[in-house]
Amino acid sequence: MSSSTNPASSLERRNAVVGGIVLVAIGLLVLVAQNVQTESLALLFLPALGGIFLIAGVIGRQIGFLIPGGILIGIGVGALLEQSTMAARNGTVQGGAFLLGFAGGWFLITVLSKLFTPHTQWWPLIPGVIMALIGVGLLLGGPALNVLEFAGRWWPLILVAIGLVIIVRRK
Repeated sequence: MSSSTNPASSLERRNAVVGGIVLVAIGLLVLVAQNVQTESLALLFLPALGGIFLIAGVIGRQIGFLIPGGILIGIGVGALLEQSTMAARNGTVQGGAFLLGFAGGWFLITVLSKLFTPHTQWWPLIPGVIMALIGVGLLLGGPALNVLEFAGRWWPLILVAIGLVIIVRRK
């Protein structure tokens, strides 16, 4: 069988092209960021970098690009949301906005893996849900902050309970 009709060879070639395009795009993005110094451009750097990884993950159908893409998009969107809430001058509102943006990036990993890869990645929902719940709590304030403080102090008991369940099941 010739290499032009070999599916593995075609996949390797596609992956190499995607990898090359990613490197070119990152290089151009960094070059622009270094030579055009504006605050608004700085806020777009992480979402743009995340977008490069997401596009590569979609084209290459590889979770290995979708994970950093989702994380970078989430951090970038979180930073943009945090900046947009600066007028509130309230640290909990800004923190809540950031965490909701960051959580969205984790959710995006699961959605895109479902749509574009052979296996749906469900594990990103764990940090995504935790960040979203904390973000909502920070935005709501009041009693929600009390719940967050309580959970922040006592969450290690969950680890103790899981450990005890594992020990008891092994006997």
